[in-house]
Amino acid sequence: MPADITRTSALTRSLLAPNAGPMTLDGTNSYLIGASDAPALVVVDPGPLHKGHLAALAAVGRVELVLITHRHADHTAGSVRFAELTGAPVRAFDPAFCVNGDPLVDGELLTVAGTSIRVIATPGHTDDSACLHLPGDGEAGSVLTGDTILGRGTTIIDGSLTDYLASLEALRALGPATVLPAHGPVLPDLAASCTAYLAHRHERLDQVRVALATLGSAATVARVTDLVYAQTDAAVRFAAEASVIAQLAYLRTHA
Repeated sequence: MPADITRTSALTRSLLAPNAGPMTLDGTNSYLIGASDAPALVVVDPGPLHKGHLAALAAVGRVELVLITHRHADHTAGSVRFAELTGAPVRAFDPAFCVNGDPLVDGELLTVAGTSIRVIATPGHTDDSACLHLPGDGEAGSVLTGDTILGRGTTIIDGSLTDYLASLEALRALGPATVLPAHGPVLPDLAASCTAYLAHRHERLDQVRVALATLGSAATVARVTDLVYAQTDAAVRFAAEASVIAQLAYLRTHA
């Protein structure tokens, strides 16, 4: 195995894209799924349009399918070029990010690369977010979580918070599966990660409630963000404001 390809579970390996930053942490993890005796691989999130990264992914072995966890460019910008390099179809929930492949379907079971992959719709981070469950990956299975759960810190809510909380509950029901996130390190227990994420989201909602009570009629997205995300780096201020917008929308329908 090349030095820059990392074994992440019995059925998966990852290659870190060279796109570290405030929103991507160390970079985007592109995953390769396949049993040891499988003749071909599945690649998840080929990542940015970076010649060296895409070439390294394509060189690992024959790729029969590419899956996308969600639409953000750090996951998808290299998809078209990667499809050209490998001849593999690209599938995503959003048809705009499919290349010679059909859109994914919630609950769909894929039998590829010598294993089974169950597609789970997990909207919240974005409305097209998906997770990929590998029930045969070790004792408790594994889940590729995209940006729904990160290996470090918490994620932006660029969709519906109501949907996101429901997605976390659905993932928690899968038990102590290994978490294979698109950013940050592998985590050992999906249920525990979901519990921590749910607690964090409800804590943030309580903080937004306090901010609204404090600001009264002067409350705006910017001012609520100033109070609730006071320690946030200016480089990711837009992400904090997106989460506040989602939290305010949630509170309007969940008094």
